[in-house]
Amino acid sequence: MEIKKVYALWFSPAGTTRRLTTTLASALAESFGVPLETVDITLPGAREETHAFEEGELVVCGSPTYAGKLPNKLLPYWKESLHGNGALAVALVTFGNRAFDNSLAELCACLAADGFHTVGAGAFACRHVFSETLAAERPDQDDFSELAKLGAAVATRIAKANETPAPPEVPGDAAAPYYTPLGLDGAPKVFLKAKPKTSEACIQCGVCAALCPMGSIDPMDASNVTGVCIKCHACVRECPMGAKFFDDEAFLSHRAMLERNYDRRAKDEWFT
Repeated sequence: MEIKKVYALWFSPAGTTRRLTTTLASALAESFGVPLETVDITLPGAREETHAFEEGELVVCGSPTYAGKLPNKLLPYWKESLHGNGALAVALVTFGNRAFDNSLAELCACLAADGFHTVGAGAFACRHVFSETLAAERPDQDDFSELAKLGAAVATRIAKANETPAPPEVPGDAAAPYYTPLGLDGAPKVFLKAKPKTSEACIQCGVCAALCPMGSIDPMDASNVTGVCIKCHACVRECPMGAKFFDDEAFLSHRAMLERNYDRRAKDEWFT
C-alpha cells in the first residue's frame, strides 16, 4: 500500500502522550518518505475543529488512559470530530504504570467507528500524573525501543499489504466500565469533584489557565476553578511557582495506594 502523508494527533495535558505519538509518527513518515503533520487536540479551542482524512494517509492517534479507559470528557471528540474516510491509523495509549485496562480497545473501537482502518496499536507506561515517584523516569530508553519496534512492524505490514490489512487484536473491552479507584484501605474512593488548590505562592501568571485542557481555570484568578477538573495535573506540573496542589483526602489516599502497590515496572504492549 502507498502512504502519501502521516499525521500525529494527540490529547496530552502532561506532554508524555505527545512525545510518544510524535516520535512514532515521525519515524513512520521518515520510513515512507512522506510529509508529517501534527494535530494537537489538548486545548478546548483545538477541539472546536473537525478533521477529515482520506485513503493513502496514516494517522497516529494518542491518548492517555484515565481510570482504565479514554478520558470521558474527550469521548465526544473521538466519536464525532474525526472522519477517517478509509485512512489508516495507529492507536496509541499511555498509562501511569498501573494498567491500560480497556483504553486501547476503546480507542481502536472509536477509530473503527470513525472510518479508520487500524493497522497497529500500542500501550506504553509512563510516569503517573498523580505522582512524583511512580514510574518517574518513564518513558525511558527501553520504552522508546519498544515504540520503534511497533513503528517498524507497522511500516512493514503496510508495505507488504496489497489490500487494507485486518485490524490488530487488542486486549480489553471497549464497553467496560471505568476502573474504580481504591484507597490505602482497599475501599473505593470517590474524588470526581476534587479540584486543584492554589497556595499563596501564586503570582497570577496565567500559565495554569492557559494549559487547562478543559478551560476550567479563571485566567484572572488562578484559585477559581470554574468548570470540570479531569485531574490531568497539567496545572500542578507546569506552575512555575509550585503553587497548585490537590488536598482531597480520597484523592491522596488513592495516590498513596498507587505508589505502594504499583511500583514494579509495568510492561509496554503493542499489536499489529
